[in-house]
Amino acid sequence: MICENLGVNNLGHLTFAGVDTVELCEKYGTPLYVMDENRIRHNMRVYTGAMAKYFGENAGCLYASKACSFKRLYEIAREEGFGTDVVSSGEVYTALKAGFDLKKAFFHSNNKTDEDIAFAIDSGIGYFVCDNIEEVNAISEIATAKGVTQNILLRLTPGIDPHTYEAVNTGKVDSKFGSAIETNQAYEITKMTLSLPGIKLCGFHCHVGSQIFDSEIYMRSAEIMLSFIARVRNELGFTAEILDLGGGYGVRYIEANPYIDIDKNIKELAAFMKNTVSQLGIPMPTVYLEPGRSIVADAGITLYTAGTVKKIPGYKNYVSIDGGMADNPRYALYGSYYTVVDASRMNAECDMLCTLAGRCCESGDLIQENIRLPGDIKRGEKIAVLTTGAYNYSMSSNYNRLGKPPVVMIKDKEDYVAVKRETLEDIIRNDV
Repeated sequence: MICENLGVNNLGHLTFAGVDTVELCEKYGTPLYVMDENRIRHNMRVYTGAMAKYFGENAGCLYASKACSFKRLYEIAREEGFGTDVVSSGEVYTALKAGFDLKKAFFHSNNKTDEDIAFAIDSGIGYFVCDNIEEVNAISEIATAKGVTQNILLRLTPGIDPHTYEAVNTGKVDSKFGSAIETNQAYEITKMTLSLPGIKLCGFHCHVGSQIFDSEIYMRSAEIMLSFIARVRNELGFTAEILDLGGGYGVRYIEANPYIDIDKNIKELAAFMKNTVSQLGIPMPTVYLEPGRSIVADAGITLYTAGTVKKIPGYKNYVSIDGGMADNPRYALYGSYYTVVDASRMNAECDMLCTLAGRCCESGDLIQENIRLPGDIKRGEKIAVLTTGAYNYSMSSNYNRLGKPPVVMIKDKEDYVAVKRETLEDIIRNDV
C-alpha cells in the first residue's frame, strides 16, 4: 500500500483510516471524498516539530489553502498551530468563518483586485505576499486610506526549474508569478516598496514548484534568496525579517514515487541555510514553509461506483464510474497519475488492463489510463482512487450540472460529514 492508513479487512474490502470503504459508500453514496483527520494532524505535526527543532521556535508553517479548503480544515490547522496561505477572498472568508486567526494568514495570488485587498485588510489579514509593483502600489494606497500600516512580503522568482510538471512550475524567470532576481526587477521593486507609505516590507517569498522529492531544490532557491537578502541589506539598508520558501514537497501517488522523510529534509535545509547566512554575514530570517499537498493528499481518497464496463477486443477496455473530471480534473488538465483499486474486491486478481473513465460528456474525461482491475469487474462494485486529498475537492466543478460530492472525515475510526453533498436544488440556487 502506498500509505500506512490503507488496509484490507477480512471481507476483502479496502479500509481507510481503519474504516471499511464499501460501508462508507453504502452509508453516504458515491462519488465520495473521504479524509483522514488523524493523518492530517500527523502530517502537520511532522512539519511543526521539524521546523521548531531545526529552525527554532519562531519558524513556522502555513497551510496552503489551495490544496483543499473548507471550514473544518482551518479549524484543524488552528488547533495544530499552523498559519495559512490564502489566494482569494473566498479562502479568506472561509478561514474567517472557521474562527482562524487571520494575523497568521498570508494572502497570495498574482492579481489581487482592489476589492480583495480592501476585504482582506478589513478582515485583519496578517500579510500580503505581493507579486508585482502595481499590487504594492494598490495596497499602499488602500492601506493609507484606511489609516493602517499593512505588513507585506515580496514574491521573487529565483530562476530555478525544478524539473516538474510545467503546469506547476513556478520558480523560473519567465513564470507568471513574482519578480525575477536575475533581471534585477526584484531589486527595483524592493527599492520602490521601501519608499511607499501604508505598508511595511517584512521580507521575501518564493515558490519553485511542486512534487519535489528532496531538499536540493530548496537549498538552491534558499541560497539565491539569502544572497539577495544580503545584497539589499548591504545596498539598501533593509534587513529581511521573514523568508518564506513556499511549498512543494511531493507525495506518493504511485508505488514508484519515493517516500519523503520530511524531518530529514528540513534538517538538511536548516543546516545548509545556517551555513549560508554565516558565510554571507547576515542574520537568519524567520523561515516559513507552505505545505499543502503533503498535508492532505495521502489523507484523502475518492470512492466511486463502477457503471459501464466496455471491452473493445484488440483495442482498449474502459471501466466507467459515477464521477469524473468534475470531481477530479487533474488527469484531464496535466496527466497526473494515481493508484486505482477495486475497493470491493481487494484480493481479486487484477488481470485487465483498462482506462478509468468518467461520466462527463468529454472524450478527455479520464481519471487514469493503463491501470489493472479485475477482468470480471461488474456494475455496482466500488472503485477507490487513492491519494486524492489535494486538488480534488478544491478543483471540483459543476460541469454537466453534476453536484459536488460530500467530504466525509474520519477521526479515530468514527466518520462525520465536513462538507455536505450538493443537491439538485443547490445546483440551481443562484439561477434567476
